[in-house]
Amino acid sequence: MSQFLTFDVGNSSVRTMLVTLQDGALTLQELGRTPNEAVFVRGTLYWDILSIWRGVLSGLAAWRRTGPAPIVSMALDTWAVDFVLLDEAGALLDNPVSNRDTRTDGIMGRLHAIIPREELYARTGIQMMQGNTIYQLYAMRLAGAPALRYAATFLTVADVLNYWLTGRQVVEFTSATATQFYDPRAGDWTRDLLERLDIPTRMLPEIVQPGTVLGPLDLGGGAAELPPVPVVAVASHDTGSAVAAVPAEEGARFAYISSGTWSLMGAEVLAPVITETSLRYNFTNEGGAAGTFRLLKNLLGMWPLQVCLEVWEAEERAYSWAEVLEMAAATPPFGPLLDLGPNSPDFRGPGDMPGRIRAFCARTDQPVPETKGAIVRCILESLALKYRQTLEQLEEVLGHRLDVIHIVGGGSRNTLLNQMTADATGRPVLAGPAEAATMGNVIVQAMTAGQVESLAAGRAIVRRSAPLAHYEPHPAAGWDRAYERFLTLAGP
Repeated sequence: MSQFLTFDVGNSSVRTMLVTLQDGALTLQELGRTPNEAVFVRGTLYWDILSIWRGVLSGLAAWRRTGPAPIVSMALDTWAVDFVLLDEAGALLDNPVSNRDTRTDGIMGRLHAIIPREELYARTGIQMMQGNTIYQLYAMRLAGAPALRYAATFLTVADVLNYWLTGRQVVEFTSATATQFYDPRAGDWTRDLLERLDIPTRMLPEIVQPGTVLGPLDLGGGAAELPPVPVVAVASHDTGSAVAAVPAEEGARFAYISSGTWSLMGAEVLAPVITETSLRYNFTNEGGAAGTFRLLKNLLGMWPLQVCLEVWEAEERAYSWAEVLEMAAATPPFGPLLDLGPNSPDFRGPGDMPGRIRAFCARTDQPVPETKGAIVRCILESLALKYRQTLEQLEEVLGHRLDVIHIVGGGSRNTLLNQMTADATGRPVLAGPAEAATMGNVIVQAMTAGQVESLAAGRAIVRRSAPLAHYEPHPAAGWDRAYERFLTLAGP
């Protein structure tokens, strides 16, 4: 029996899990959870990074109360693209700003006037998304942000937490690739591109691969004594960890959807795919575990529904996911549709999401959804159709058919959307595990420790650890007609 500690830092919480590997299967035990949310301060949407760190410390304290239980190693994963800047002493210069903040409005066009999008994609292979790190940094440069002038070190959110755990300042590969200033062919930062934007490059640290042992746990004093357990840089971008846990059979041709606040849909490849077609369809090539790349597209996912739930709770009461999905199931199908692409100005930010959905439908001459069930069904059907569009584009880029869709992450529990996905795409869907990021995190830790021999062996462990729900497609003419309407509304 071996045990591992994980920290899953998400957009809404910081969770600490103690994971046991025994008899070829994983058992997960949640030790603690603290809330996380972005905070508006005078028009800027920040992450409270010290509150996130407090959540990690709370998780360590919960582990300490277990004895602490002997563990092989520990690791964390979180979202990508957001970052912190440190001064020469390693101190924060500012709180990280959320990629959903409006500071990048209009920045893409201004940056592409200096570095054409074709050149940027040819060098990085990364999807054009308004919240990407390079656009955030260029927005800071245009605003004359003091933090950028004085920055000695750039670290993503995952990397600054690893720095505070170990004292080591590096950027892990999967997070580096998502910045849109990493060259996957050269295996290094695109310093020349940043210099053309007058963004300082002296702050860029060493890049390390998933499976790198950063050092022993060392909180630098001021905290309770803990054993010097190895801290591993896994696939620190949580989607990288989630894809490592996709329970696919070896040799299968599969698409995956990491379903949560964002939906990340793609395929696993051994080298980046950077072509005119992948650029036209705006696919990204992000780093993965064990020498892989994730050819995928970021979609808005459950974000619009999450914001709707927040609005309805403020206006009336809290509605559970089960309640709103039941409302949607009782609503007639194939009503109004939305474009849930990553750069949609209508739906990417917080605020009055139900009102924005109604306004979009009115503006596009569609029936306006008046009930909560109609709004939820509109979101889910639009997402299923976006999956169909993305699957068709992905197969064109790859040049072959993908036979099955694996849905992992929290959204794998959404039975209504899972069946819609099977029906809309005409492909069987295998849903699970919900805790894919945590399982993938542990698989990489176990590979680092020599306890799991390969990614394929790790995925076999996941298959033994979590039951999968199967959804067979039941095509209906309504889906084809809805898809024709959807394509008139949706961008690439």
